Amino acid sequence: MKVMKFGGTSVGSAERMKHVASLVSASGPTFVVLSAMSGTTNTLVEIAGYLYNRNPDSAIETINRLEVIYNSHLTKLYATDEWRNTTREFLHEVFDSLRALTRQPFGQVEEKILLAQGEIMSTHMMTNYLHEQGIPSVLLSALDFMRLAAGGEPDLAFIKEKLGELMKAQTDAPLYITQGFICRNAYGEVDNLQRGGSDYTASLIGAAIEASEIQIWTDIDGMHNNDPRIVDTTTAVRHLHFDEAAELAYFGAKILHPTCIQPAKYANIPVRLLNTMEPQAPGTLIDNNRDAGSIKAVAAKDNITAIRIKSSRMLLAHGFLRKVFEIFESWHTSIDMICTSEVGVSMSIDDTRHLGEIVHDLKKYGTVTVDLDMCIVCVVGDMDWENVGFETRAMQAMKDIPVRMVSYGGSNYNISFLVREEDKSRALRALSACLFEN
Repeated sequence: MKVMKFGGTSVGSAERMKHVASLVSASGPTFVVLSAMSGTTNTLVEIAGYLYNRNPDSAIETINRLEVIYNSHLTKLYATDEWRNTTREFLHEVFDSLRALTRQPFGQVEEKILLAQGEIMSTHMMTNYLHEQGIPSVLLSALDFMRLAAGGEPDLAFIKEKLGELMKAQTDAPLYITQGFICRNAYGEVDNLQRGGSDYTASLIGAAIEASEIQIWTDIDGMHNNDPRIVDTTTAVRHLHFDEAAELAYFGAKILHPTCIQPAKYANIPVRLLNTMEPQAPGTLIDNNRDAGSIKAVAAKDNITAIRIKSSRMLLAHGFLRKVFEIFESWHTSIDMICTSEVGVSMSIDDTRHLGEIVHDLKKYGTVTVDLDMCIVCVVGDMDWENVGFETRAMQAMKDIPVRMVSYGGSNYNISFLVREEDKSRALRALSACLFEN
C-alpha cells in the first residue's frame, strides 16, 4: 500500500477534487492524506483573529461568507441531490460549530479546534464524492490515531498501534482517507503537527503502515536544481538522497519541509514528489540511495544576519564557545552557519527577534559586529571529502563575488556561502553555469 498526500491547491476547487479522485481511484490500495481546500486555513486564522480581539460580529460575517463559498463548490462537485444535500448538511453542522465558538470564551484550545475544520471538511467532501462515483473508500479521522507525546513530538508507537486497529476493522477497503496536519496532544485536546503539516502526516502514516512509497502531490514539478525565477536553465531533479532533500528544503526549496520526511527516512520508505497537473511526469524520488560524486542542486536562503565576536580571551581558552552558544540558547535562537578562528567566531541566524539582546550579551566576551541583509547560497550533492575537486569548482564559480563566510565539512551533502542579498542572483547564476552547464 502507498500513501498519497494532496495539498490545498490540489483540492482547491470542485474540478481539482474530481481530478484527485481519478488519481487515487486508479492507484490501487492507497492511504490518502488531504489538506484543507486552498484559502480555507487562512480564513480560519482570520476568524481566530477576530475572536481574540472580541469581535464576534466580524467573525460570524467571515464564517457565513466561507459557508457560501463551500456551498458553491458542492453545486459543481456532486451530480446528485442526495450526496449534495448530505454533504451540505454536514458542512452546515461544521459552520454552526464555528458560529458557536463566537458565543464563548476563546483561547488556544478553541483556536486549534477552529483550525482543524478545514481538513475535516475537505476529507468529508472527497469521501462523499468517491461514494457518489461508486468508488469504495473509508474515512478515518486523524483525531482517532494521530497523537503527540508529552514533549510535543508525534507518539510513533501510539500512531502505529491505533492506525493498525482502525485499518484492521476495515481490511477490505481499497482507499483510506484522512486529514493531514491535525492531531490530538498528550492531553486529548485537538492540536496540529505544525512543522510540515500534511506532509508530516503522510510521512508518519507511511512509516506506521510500512508503505511501499509515500507520494507528495502538489502543483510544482518536484524539486529543481536552481531557482527558476533567476536561472533560465533550471531543470527538475529526478533523484535525491533524504539528506540532500533536507538540505534543499531548509535552504529555500519550498516544496517540502525539512523535518517532515524524517519518519520515512528512518523507515527506509521512498518519498516521491509529483505534480497533480502533470501526473505522468516522473517527479522527484527521495530515498536512502546515494548518487556518488553527483552535485544535485543550488539553493538560497534569504534574510540572514551574520554576527562576529572577536576576543583575545578566546585564544587557547576552553569554555569560550560554550558561553557563546549559551547566549543563543537563552534567547531561543538557532544558528545556521558557524566558522571559527583562533581569536574569533562568526555565526549566521535567520531569526532576529532577539538580535539586540544577543549582541548585548555577546559584548561581555568580545568585540561584536553585525552584518544585515545577507543570504546563504548552498551547493547540495554528494560532498564526501574524498570526492576530490567539487569544492574547487564551487569556489571557482564564486571568484568574483564577495563571500562573508564559507561552511564545508559539517555535512556530507552541503557547501554553503554567505553573501550579501544583492549578490544572490549573481551567485546562483555563476554556480549554475559552473556546476551544471559545463
